[in-house]
Amino acid sequence: MEKFLRRNFAGYAFLTPWLIGFFLLAIGPILASLYLSFTKYNIVRPPQWIGLDNYAYMFQFDQRFWKALQVTFTFVVLSVPAKLIFALGVAMALDKGIRAVGWYRALFYLPSILGGSIAVAILWRQLFSYDGVVNAVLRFFGGDGPYWLADPNYSLWTLVVLAVWQFGSPMLIFLAGLRAIPTELYEAAEIDAAGPVKKFFAITVPLLAPVIFFNLVLQMIEAFKSFSGAFVISGGRGDPLDSLLFFTVYLYNEAFSFLRMGYASALAWVLLLVIALFTAIAFWTSKYWVHYENERG
Repeated sequence: MEKFLRRNFAGYAFLTPWLIGFFLLAIGPILASLYLSFTKYNIVRPPQWIGLDNYAYMFQFDQRFWKALQVTFTFVVLSVPAKLIFALGVAMALDKGIRAVGWYRALFYLPSILGGSIAVAILWRQLFSYDGVVNAVLRFFGGDGPYWLADPNYSLWTLVVLAVWQFGSPMLIFLAGLRAIPTELYEAAEIDAAGPVKKFFAITVPLLAPVIFFNLVLQMIEAFKSFSGAFVISGGRGDPLDSLLFFTVYLYNEAFSFLRMGYASALAWVLLLVIALFTAIAFWTSKYWVHYENERG
């Protein structure tokens, strides 16, 4: 025990503020939501225990539940790979030793700070309106832009673009990982006449795999929890035709528009389990493509 404490004391010391906040402020609401998920509760009247009825209705009769899952899964599948690819491309460009790289890092990180705000979501809605800047640019080049926010075929893509625009956080992590790769490996590959593509797939990707995995898990979780952009752009209802009915938006409406707090609590726990399932799958598959420097054998 003494050896364990000596080796891990610093880590637990830094975790102490979070642990205090979790056990004093978070664990109570978490357990309360678990209890409420088995009740019929509308805030006005005391919770009424109904067992698994919320979950049974959710999986058997609630079509909007399945629609919310579909929209959320589609958003995750489209936005996460696109954001990671774009972030890696920018990080590789910044890793070439360009001047004022610190300014570029700060500039590119700014959307990650602002992107989740209500103000940016309102701005995004104006940009993609029929008379907005995006269609004005298309008309300048002779095109005629669609109704981005009113057409279910295009509405989700506006939020995918918004998510990709917030590439700053994974970009900085990729940049740190790229700078940890020894330059001697690239020099040796050049002696063997390896081109940029071969160096990327034979050196950069394998050595960057732990960083790619880290960013993948973080961005996947964030995508599942995405809320403010979809809520503002869809008017809080998931319009048009539920094409922007993110799971979080549906959960919010059930809780605060219809006051079905018990059912909303059940939805929240289903979302938690979905995120946990996909995270577990990511960790399970990582053993086939993620290799760490201290691994042996």
